[in-house]
Amino acid sequence: MALTRNSRHTVIERVRRDRAFAQTLLDEAQMVFVQGEPALARLTLRDLVHGTIGFEGLATATHMPSKSLHRMLSARGNPCMDNLSLIFDVLRKEIG
Repeated sequence: MALTRNSRHTVIERVRRDRAFAQTLLDEAQMVFVQGEPALARLTLRDLVHGTIGFEGLATATHMPSKSLHRMLSARGNPCMDNLSLIFDVLRKEIG
């Protein structure tokens, strides 16, 4: 029997235990956003949030509702540039 696992779970676990990996992933999210792939950047940010501060912590840090943040960082989310910058800022501080 083949064992399979959702790769998101693997990424989130690695973010939790490897800060260098988390920093590289954050850099990658910024790069793909600038290169015109905002959907991939949002999904990467979502995994980073799950692996670091969590959505409740992000809600506290950004003064935005957790549910709104979940929507922003979904596959079909559409955060404004100010909110996206704020999320990047919080994650940058959290990761160090």
